[in-house]
Amino acid sequence: MTHSIKDLAHTTKALENGGMVLALNTGALIGPEAEAMLQALHSRSTGGIRSHLDILVEKGAQHFMSTFYVGYGHKSIGDCGDVTVFVEGVSMLVAKAIQDWRLYAGQESSTRYVDFGAQVYKNPEGSAQGEAIQEKWRAFYLRGLPIMREALSMRYPKAPAEKQSIYDKAIAARAFDTMRAFLPAGATTDLAWHMNLRQFSDELALLRHHPLPEVRDVALTVEAVLLEAYPSSFTKKRYEATETYNASLMASYYYDKALAEPFAMSRNNIDLTQLEEYREALTNRPPKTELPRQIAECGTMQFDFLLDFGSWRDIQRQRSVVQRMPLLTMRHGFHPWYLMELPEDLHAQAKTLITEQECAIKALGISPELMQYYLSMGYMTANRLTGDLHALTYIVELRTTRFVHPTLRERARQMATTLSHTFGSAGLVLHLDDDPDRFDVKRGEHDIVRAS
Repeated sequence: MTHSIKDLAHTTKALENGGMVLALNTGALIGPEAEAMLQALHSRSTGGIRSHLDILVEKGAQHFMSTFYVGYGHKSIGDCGDVTVFVEGVSMLVAKAIQDWRLYAGQESSTRYVDFGAQVYKNPEGSAQGEAIQEKWRAFYLRGLPIMREALSMRYPKAPAEKQSIYDKAIAARAFDTMRAFLPAGATTDLAWHMNLRQFSDELALLRHHPLPEVRDVALTVEAVLLEAYPSSFTKKRYEATETYNASLMASYYYDKALAEPFAMSRNNIDLTQLEEYREALTNRPPKTELPRQIAECGTMQFDFLLDFGSWRDIQRQRSVVQRMPLLTMRHGFHPWYLMELPEDLHAQAKTLITEQECAIKALGISPELMQYYLSMGYMTANRLTGDLHALTYIVELRTTRFVHPTLRERARQMATTLSHTFGSAGLVLHLDDDPDRFDVKRGEHDIVRAS
């Protein structure tokens, strides 16, 4: 029996090009597979949970799960057992691929509170030229951070009542907000991945056909870790027709390569006649309260917009809406907000750097997919977002506050204006931040730190 956390045997495998995957063993006597088994048995008899616990003691969960979940195909049984996997040392592109799943739950290293200056960069092209491009981004990022902190301190001086440590964190977070634009998407990050057994199986079935080799490697490694940790819930068996179909889907539909307007409502399928049934809910909703989820039956609205990749990483976390994965390219340019934030000398250096880097990246002669590793997160991507009124209202109210990155906040405010103009006559009232452009020192309180 395990007596302490240090004695727990976690299932771990190294990734091919650095990094690792770990399936967390919580030490629970009733693990995810056993928990799923108990819930399944409970649904098929009136004997009560204690009788099922006796069966678990007598026979264990392994045979049940391999027979009824994997073998017989009762996929809902896999919904009843949760697993946490930690993926470390992977590019931001891998993190976004993993998180491109509407039932994903977890956390990723924050560029707002973590200094990425020492992170390893993934260089899939493998040449000295590719490494040189990434190191130039790193050098500018490191050079710019102290300059930005000093400039921001002058721009937003500390008020007498503000605590110095909190103020310093807020200034640092704003400096990271600006300088993250010069981090390449190939910079490595860590993330936690928490889902149920079924969702892991379903998502991995697609990720192992992802356009990027690094994502495919991670998917196969995670699958191997889960197969070792939970052998009765995962299988190596493949169906050729399904694999061929999934590979075709990922090749044809994964990346959204379309052009986009800076901002546009591209489609409105919300039925105003049906929406009239919800007038009271739209009109009388208090702040910090969500609309009824049933309002989704009235239809959806779609927005197309340009947004820098750094801020897209933030809005991708809103999984109540459907979003296509954008391809990071130079086509739409570098977001001007980041350049305008820089002091004059640093601004001039940044413009020169961007011009030189674009020439060097083009000279690599690699595919647009691999080129993403060498492009920095300040480049704009074409985005498409589709959601119902419940989801869209929640997003615009959350993302228009002063604590949100300014480039994302601008798009959220545009969506909010569109919602108000379109559905104000139906009774929609939005509760928005009255002063969204003010620098707020409370941003320094949003970090998660180890207690001393």
